[in-house]
Parts: sequence; structure tokens; C-alpha cells
Amino acid sequence: MARIVVIGAGMGAMAAAARLAVAGHRVAVYERAATHGGGVGRLDRDGFVFDTGPGLLHLPAVYRDLFVKTGKEPLERCVGLSQVDPASRHVFADGTDVSLPNASRAGVVRALDDAIGPGAGERWSDLVNRAREVWDATRRPLLEEPLREDHTALGQDPYPAVRKRGLFRRRGPVTLASVAERELGDARLAALLESHALAYGLDPRHAPGSATVLPYMEQTFGSWYVSGGVRALADALYERCRARKVEFHFEAEVTRLLEKDGRAAGVELADGSVAEADQVVAGVSPGRLAQIAPGAATPHHAPVPPGRFTVFLALRGARPEGVVHRTVVHTDDRAAELAAVFGDDDRSAGGRGGDSASGSGSGRADYRPTVTVLRPDDPATRPDDRHEAVTLSATVAPHGRVDWTDGPTADGFAKRMVDAAAAAVPGLRERLLWREVRTPADTEAALGAEGGGVPAPVLAGADGRFLRPGNATSVPGLHLAGGFAHPGGGLAHAGMSGALVAGLIVSGADWRGSQ
Repeated sequence: MARIVVIGAGMGAMAAAARLAVAGHRVAVYERAATHGGGVGRLDRDGFVFDTGPGLLHLPAVYRDLFVKTGKEPLERCVGLSQVDPASRHVFADGTDVSLPNASRAGVVRALDDAIGPGAGERWSDLVNRAREVWDATRRPLLEEPLREDHTALGQDPYPAVRKRGLFRRRGPVTLASVAERELGDARLAALLESHALAYGLDPRHAPGSATVLPYMEQTFGSWYVSGGVRALADALYERCRARKVEFHFEAEVTRLLEKDGRAAGVELADGSVAEADQVVAGVSPGRLAQIAPGAATPHHAPVPPGRFTVFLALRGARPEGVVHRTVVHTDDRAAELAAVFGDDDRSAGGRGGDSASGSGSGRADYRPTVTVLRPDDPATRPDDRHEAVTLSATVAPHGRVDWTDGPTADGFAKRMVDAAAAAVPGLRERLLWREVRTPADTEAALGAEGGGVPAPVLAGADGRFLRPGNATSVPGLHLAGGFAHPGGGLAHAGMSGALVAGLIVSGADWRGSQ
């Protein structure tokens, strides 16, 4: 039985902790904040409840596997889980309005044909079919295995248009934007495709064609809502860890990695105390890792990724029947939005890991953003049936490129988000009781992530620039979990990172993933 210290209590870190405890190890988690969950937080005010992180779950199989492998109670016995149908509604700048059914390829084709015109659904379906080839080619080496030291193959874009269709004869890399332009033939379909990348903080002008796998995964595996909000999933995972005898220490900031004979040997805390360990798992951002363990430096020097700007709305009046859970209100100026979020010059492509947020100059916050509106039909989110809790979110430049602590800047941006959301929530302003705002500056203060940046999932292609550091580091005995490590950000990918770290620690460095 090994002594294992886990730094941070985010979803990836807790996923690793639960699996390691089941394997017979003694696991202790040290978290600088006062609670668990990392970016999966909750705002509770006047009987209204909001997720401060992601509001929907994709690829629930990741957490089903986690709960099966760590206890007798499956995921659905620990949280309420239901498919969201329609999966999403899209309101485009020209007024086109389309609702896409959940996990129904034929239904999506019909909906797009009806809203956009004959042939639109087939063009979208053909693209999703090609994206399936990306999924088949990369699912195991990119998501289910630790990142190999020689990951040259993952630098090649597996999107089939690159090698089969002969569509891209001009010089330069194939990007998601070029795929949209040449294969979809409609500005609304292009906006639909690019919005999937933007939602994850990826710049479609630079993300490789393999980013088509993002809408493929959502359309194929569906969108799921956790009763009470996604925070309930974090709570269930925390309780699973506790049931497996994982120790949690909150408001316990780790300041330094201890090493002995060239190996990780524990951590030192801010109060000067020491926790010895045989293995250490770090679920922290690259900047925090560099402070804690300078010797674990990797070639990964990505700029800060984009952040999330969120507005929580408490509304009077009941949620109407038949309202769509998630609506995406698209901007009327995508070029301005992308320039503001990612920058104008080529450096906005970011470095490794798809962190495409560090373009030159200061960022802007005076544009109309693409806004995602979440309206869950869940009594647990509202004080009674005479009120409604609504969450608005947008991908924005990180704190630093925009000074999100500036009151007028944040307030003006929140007002533009509310203006956009009125297309999805009729009578919004008249129903508004109060609103609260969370900016990337708030995320940075709460989580310690530089600029409040939110990591994106890994992608193949672009010579490996959209990969993340591997789970094993240059310091033996130190492993990385969470969104800032392989295989990247998002609930599903963070959960996968926990499985990869546990496999490496339990089975050794030669472990290549579960069969």
C-alpha cells in the first residue's frame, strides 16, 4: 500500500483519488479552497441554484465507468441523470431558428433541412460521418491511453478531407474554419460547427479539422443533465472518495513538491507542515505546477486559454412549458468575436494544447458575443414554480488581456449578454429580479488558474500543438491529472485523466491503457 498525495480536489484529481483508493492505496487530498469540485461549483442565493461551471454532461460513460470501478452503486443510483431533448436550439444572426434533437442523426438532418433548406442536413450529416473517422482513429491513442513519449502520429490531422477528398489544395493547414467554408456551404451551418469549438475555448481559424470530433461526440453520445445541476456530480464523486477512505484537507495550500533521491517524496504546505508520500498527483494549472515543482518543467509553454463569462439570472414567473433547455444565440459578427477572444495575429493560434488566447495587444469587450442560455426544468434550481433560474455564458478573452476587474467593462459585457439572451427568453428584462456575474478574474481568484483560463479538450493534428502535457512528468513519482493535463479539459476528459493516472501508478509506467 503506497502513500499518495493528491494536490487539488477538482474532478480529474478526485477521479484519480477514488480509483487509487480502491486499488488499496492510502490517499490524501490537499485543496487550497474550502470545498471540492474545482471548476464545478455552485451559486445558491434566495432559493435559486446555479452551476458556476459546466451545466451539461457529455460522454457520461466516463463517469459510469468510474462509479462502477469504485463501488457497488452505479452512477444513476448516486445522481439523477436525464437526456436533454432537444439537445440544443440555435438562433442565428439572420433570425433562423432551429432545434436539434438529442442523439438522432436522422432528426438533425430533418431539422436542418426544414430550417435552412433542402440539402443542409445532408451536408451536415456527411461532415459528422467524416468526423466519426476522426473518433475511430483517435479515441484510443488520444483519450484512453497515456500520452506516448513519441506522439508524432498524433500531430497528423486524421480528418479524412486532408488525405481523401482533395478539397484543400491551397497552401496552409486545414482548419475547422476551412472545413466549414468548403464543406458546409452555408454561413449558418458554418456558425453551428464553429460554435462547438468556441464553446470549448478553441479558435476555429486555427483548430485542426479534427475538431469536427466535438459535434460528433455530442450528437452521437448525447447531452445529459444532472438533477440539481452538475455540482451534484462533484458531490457524488466526493462522497465516493470518502466512502473509499480518501482523506480530504481543505484550505490546505501546497507550496512545494518534496523530492528524495530524484523522486517525488511528498509536499510541503503553506503552514510549513509536510505530507510524505510515495507518489504525488497534481491536479493544478501549469502556472501553479511551475511554482510547486519547478523541476517538473515540460516543453509545454502554452499561453493562457480563454475564460468564461457567466451571468446568473433570477426571474419571476414560471418556466413556460416546452422551453428548450439549451439555446445558443449566435453573434451577428463572428469575425469581431473571434478577434476579441483570440487576437488577430498568427500567435493567436496558441501553443500546444490549443490555448489560443494570447494574441498581441489588449483584448476587447465591446462586441456582441455568442451566448449560451441554459433553462433547466428542475425544481431544485428555483425557490418555487413561480420563478425560474437561467444561466448565460460566453467564451471570452482571459483576465489580463481584458481587465475583467473593471466594473464598467464587466457590466457592459453582461448587458450585451442579456440583450442577446432576450432572443431565447421573451420578456427577460421584465421578469428579472436580480443577476450575478462571474468573470475570468473571479475564476482566477477562486481556482488559481492563470487568467481564469479554462482548458480545452486535446485534438490530434497541427503538429501536436493541441495536445497537453502527459500524465507522467520528468520527476519520477509525480503525475498530472485534470483539464490542464492529457487528455485535456471538460468533464469527460478530466475524468479520463484520473483513469490514466491511476493506471500508471497501479500498473507502472509501461501501462498502455485498459483493454
